[in-house]
Order: sequence, then structure tokens, then C-alpha cells
Amino acid sequence: MSTPHHARVAVIDIGKTNAKVVVLDGATGAEIAVRKTPNKVVATGHYPHYDVEALWTFILASLAEFAATPGFEAISITTHGASAALLHAKGELALPVLDYEFEYPQAVRDDYDRLRPDFAETCSPRLSGGLNLGAQLHFQKASFPEDFGHVATILTYPQYWAFRLTGVAANEATSLGCHTDLWRPGAGQYSALVDRLDIRSLMAPVRPAFDALGPLLPEICDRIGLAAPVPVHCGIHDSNASLLPHLLRREAPFAVVSTGTWVVCFAVGGDLDGLDPTRDTLANVDAYGRAVPSARFMGGREYEMLTEALSPASAMELEEALAAVLGRGVMVLPNIASGSGPFPGRKTEWLGVAETAAERQVAASLYAALMTATCLVLIGNRGPIIVEGPFAGNAIYLRALATAAGCDVIVLPGGAPTGTAQGAGLLTGIALAPGEERLIVPEPELAAYCAKWRRAVAERG
Repeated sequence: MSTPHHARVAVIDIGKTNAKVVVLDGATGAEIAVRKTPNKVVATGHYPHYDVEALWTFILASLAEFAATPGFEAISITTHGASAALLHAKGELALPVLDYEFEYPQAVRDDYDRLRPDFAETCSPRLSGGLNLGAQLHFQKASFPEDFGHVATILTYPQYWAFRLTGVAANEATSLGCHTDLWRPGAGQYSALVDRLDIRSLMAPVRPAFDALGPLLPEICDRIGLAAPVPVHCGIHDSNASLLPHLLRREAPFAVVSTGTWVVCFAVGGDLDGLDPTRDTLANVDAYGRAVPSARFMGGREYEMLTEALSPASAMELEEALAAVLGRGVMVLPNIASGSGPFPGRKTEWLGVAETAAERQVAASLYAALMTATCLVLIGNRGPIIVEGPFAGNAIYLRALATAAGCDVIVLPGGAPTGTAQGAGLLTGIALAPGEERLIVPEPELAAYCAKWRRAVAERG
């Protein structure tokens, strides 16, 4: 993969909060153009669902703009997990693409709990709402049997968009392996749940993330103004897209912390035996189909909840606030977003009072770092930690994480803001983005605060 196959690649990147279309330089992996839009949830109809038609309009408009300049020779796709598209025989949606945060009636959840396989088979913990994709499928089948009876094909979410671009139906292991209950990561096969739900015949063929599924449909080429079709690659789950560049850069063991709405921690070279299903640890599946010990919490969402409506503080203000927060022992204890992470069921508690906006931002950053360090302990990380995504630009988070984890933290150039897009681009053969890594080392002056936070959490356990 050192020689790029294409001069420029367009990447469709759909996150839980925002969606974007990015053009990457094939020779350097650098981002050269980007368009972005909110990923909206529609509250009407059968249940809350993603506005896929609004996303489709945005995708086509962005591709049309980029077809003119800077141009692109291939398309790749990455999306959030815990979503599937249910198609009828004509290829349109038989049911809306369900928002995974929707909570089902208790009776439906109880029925599903009797169906789902043991953690030992799937390495998939029981999660809230539809974070287990199998729970979504059970809910849709049980609650809307007539609509579900028209389903001819089930696609994982990145592959739904690939289908709309190519007409080729596929599933892929990174999306099947992200806490769906549908996959056996160690065996690389479907779990018993697929047969218990009686959907095996509906599941599209499993294809490697790297596969070019087919050329862009002629009508799409005409609509966006491309002179000739370009290949569309199968696509990948977003956290595993973030992981892929690091798999190509370094040898195990190491950890990758992919940050966004979710903070997802991967212990590459780790062991699956110590995973704890009660604390949101699981096995993800990487782009090569290998199981990777993982843990997660809704870190980006929690940080936003803690800092909502606050004006960003300057670097000097944050340093002053850090000294005040450390001096007075101001801290926030889990959980902010309920139902997931290493401390599910806990209620938010503040120790001390954040007196300014800057102090609240500092406390939120320290909380996110300590939650991340907890996740890394749970999955047995034994090497350096690479942070990518929005938290890679948060200096206090990085310093606290290095201190709490007791090892170096590596940050890629520019905070690696396009880790998901670059990972998806790598499926097409583009080059890794060059640049020197920045090293963050533990700071003794933060150690006492980290120890106090852990004691406070343990005392409330």
C-alpha cells in the first residue's frame, strides 16, 4: 500500500453527530477539500431515525462540487456503527435506519435478552438502546412484522451507502464486529443470533473492507458530472478506520484512542480473556478481520454536556484554571451520559465547584482523560497510546492521560483530525499522511489529582 493507486480519493464520512465528504491527496494522504453537514435525527414515523435522504442530497452535492475541482478517481466510505439498512427487493428502505440511541419498551428488551448469545461467543456486552445492532433488528422485526416481512436484504451502514453508489449489496466485518451480537470475532463468522432471528438468508455477502465493490452507477456519474465511472470501495466502521493507519505505522503492542462523539480505545496486541461485559469492554474487528480488545465511553458527548454554552478559554486562562482546579481538588465523577462506559449506572457527582468557564472546561478535560485511562486499564494496554480526533487538540486532556496511564501519549500532526477519513482512504491504496509525531509525557504534578479521582470513584463503587 506504499504506492497510491489514485491521485485523489473522495471519502464519505458519516459520524453520529456530523457527516462530511473529504477529498484526500493520494500521494500524501493529506486532506485537500472538505464539506460538512449535521447528521440529523427525524423524530416522526415508526421511531427516531436518520435523515438518510438529506445525507444523500448532501453527498451528491459534495461529490458534484469535487468532481469539478479538485477531482477524484475513487470513493471510499466510513460511518458510525450500530446501524443497518433494511432493503426490500427493489433496493429501497423497507424500514427507516433506526437511531441507535432510541430506547425500546422493556418487554422488547426482555425478549431480546433471552435471544442474545453469551459474551463468551460474541465479545459483545449488552448495551443501551440499539447500540447492539441485533437488538435493533429484533425490535424492528417484533414491532413492525408487516414491514419487516418485506425485507429482502440487510446491509451494515457503510455498505448501505456503497450500495446506493454501485448497486452492489455487501456486509463487512468491522461493522458486523462492533458490539452487534451478530458476529463471533474470534472465528470470523456470524453468531447464533443470526439464526435465532431467522435473518441469515437476508444478510448480504461479507466482503473485505478493501474490496472495490464496483464502479459508480452511470446515473450517479451523470448526476454529479463525472466523465467516467470511478471505483467505490466497500467501506469500514469509523473507529476501525481510525485504527487502520496505526496498524500500518507500528508494531504491537500499542493503544489507539479514537475520539469523537465516542471515545473508543483499542489495545492492539492485547488479550481478549480479560474483557468485562459489565464495563463496556468488547472485541472490535479490524480491517483485516482480526479481533482487537476494546473499550469505550461517550466521551465527546460527555465533554459537550459538561461545557455546553461555554465560550472557549484561551491557553493562558486554561493554565490558570488548571492550577486552581488541582489546588482545590475540583473534579467530576462518572457518569455524565448514562448507560455506557466503564461505570454504567453511576450518577454524575461534582467534588468542589468550578467557579469559572475555564475551570469547568479543565475539569471536563481531566474527567475525559481519567475515563480514557480507566478504559485502557480494562483492556490491558501495554504500550504507548496514540490519540486521534478532537481530543488530540486538547492539551490538558493529553497531559492528564499520559499521567493517569503512566506512559507516553503520541499525537499525530495537526491532532489527526481526519483519522477516520484517512483510514477509509487507505482502503483504496493512498499513502499514509507524513509528518513527525508529537510526544506527551507524564507530569508528576498531575499524579496526585489522578490518584484522588480514582479513590473517589472507588469509594462510590
